[in-house]
Amino acid sequence: MATLSLKHVQKIYPVREEGKEKKKKRKKGEEPVEKKPFNLKVTEEGVVAVDDFNLEVGDREFIVLVGPSGCGKSTTLRMIAGLEHITRGEFYIDDKLVNDVPSKDRDIAMVFQNYALYPHMTVRQNLEFPLELRKMPKDEMKKKVEEAAEILGITPYLDRKPKALSGGQRQRVAIGRAIVRDPKVLLMDEPLSNLDAKLRNQMRAEIIKLRKKLDATFIYVTHDQTEAMTLGDRIVIMKDGEVQQIGTPQEVFSHPVNIFVAGFIGMPHMNMFDGEVVKKGDGKYSVRVGAAEIALSEEKQERLAKNHVETQKAIIGCRPEHVSLDEKPGAMIEGVVDVSEMMGSSVHLHIDVDGKDCIIIVPTLDLDTGNLGSGAKVRFTFAPNAVHMFDPETEENLENLEFMQNQ
Repeated sequence: MATLSLKHVQKIYPVREEGKEKKKKRKKGEEPVEKKPFNLKVTEEGVVAVDDFNLEVGDREFIVLVGPSGCGKSTTLRMIAGLEHITRGEFYIDDKLVNDVPSKDRDIAMVFQNYALYPHMTVRQNLEFPLELRKMPKDEMKKKVEEAAEILGITPYLDRKPKALSGGQRQRVAIGRAIVRDPKVLLMDEPLSNLDAKLRNQMRAEIIKLRKKLDATFIYVTHDQTEAMTLGDRIVIMKDGEVQQIGTPQEVFSHPVNIFVAGFIGMPHMNMFDGEVVKKGDGKYSVRVGAAEIALSEEKQERLAKNHVETQKAIIGCRPEHVSLDEKPGAMIEGVVDVSEMMGSSVHLHIDVDGKDCIIIVPTLDLDTGNLGSGAKVRFTFAPNAVHMFDPETEENLENLEFMQNQ
C-alpha cells in the first residue's frame, strides 16, 4: 500500500550540440537549421518534456496517464520508477522524499510494453528471477510464484518458454513477474498496445480483476482512451508535457476543461461548430449555431451566470450520442450525409455541415436508417444539457467548473 505525491515535477532533456562532422558539411555562409521538438518548450537548459506536473495519488488508487504520443506520460512514469532523473520538483512515496532513491529501493514494479521476458528462461524461472535477487528462501519463492500464476491463470504454462506463448499469455507472465514481489506501487507502460483488439478487451478485464486482488497502487500509461475510461479511478490527461485535466472518467467526459480534452476523450470525437453564446434580456442563456438556437439547461444557465458570461462568439461542442435527428418544424441545423457507417446496434452518420464533418450516432431501432444513405438531407439539434461552450481564443470551457481545476 502506498500514497504518491508529485509536486511541481519537471523533466528537461539537454539539447545535443551538432557534431563537428555535420558542421563541416554545411556550405560556406549557410546558417544551421534549428530543429525543435514538435510542440514542446525549448529553454536554455534544453527540451522541457514534462512541465510542472502535480498529482496526489491515494492508497490503492488506480491512476491512468493518457494523451497523444510525445505528451510526456511515459517520461512521467519513468521518473516515478526512478529510471529518469527528476530535473526539478519533489516526488514522495508515503511522505518520504525519494528523488534520489535508487529504483531498486523504491518498492516499485513495472510492466513494460514489450514484455521484457528472458527468452532462455521458462515462465517459472522468469517469475522466480526477482525473488532470487532478493535471496528469498526456495519454499517461499515457490509459494509466491504459484500464487501469482493462479491469480493470472498461467499455471499450465509454468514450464514453457516465452516463445511458446501467445501475446496475451506473455503479458500475463510480465504482470506476474511484477506482482510476485508484492510491490507498493505497480507501474504499467502501455502493456496492451501489442495485442489485437480482442486480446486487449480480455486483458483489460483481467487487469480490473487483478486490481481487486492486489494491495497496490496502480499508475497506468496509455494513449488509448478506452483503456483510460474503463480502468482508471481518475484520469490524468496530458498534452505537450503539461497536465490538461485530472478527474474521474465521468468528469472528464461530461465536463472537459478545454477543447483539447473535449476532442481527445470520447469516441467518436466531439462535434465542434462555430457559434455563439447568447445572453438575453432576462438573463437566460442559449447557444446559436447557424439558424438553430438551443436553450440551455438550468444547470448550465447557473454556471454561465456565475462566471458573468456575456453574449460572445464560441466554439459549440456536442458529442455524437447527444445529437438527435428531428424533422419537426423550427430552426434546426441542416446538413447532408456523406458517409453512413453501420455499426450493428447503431449507425454513425458523417454529416457535411457547411464544409465541416459532424458525426451523429443513430440507434438502428429508432428509425428507418435505410433512408439515411449518402446524399440524404438531414436536420438535427442538440440535447440542452449536453452542449459544451468554449472560448475561441483561450479554448477553455466557459462553464469553468471548479472540479475541472482539480489538479
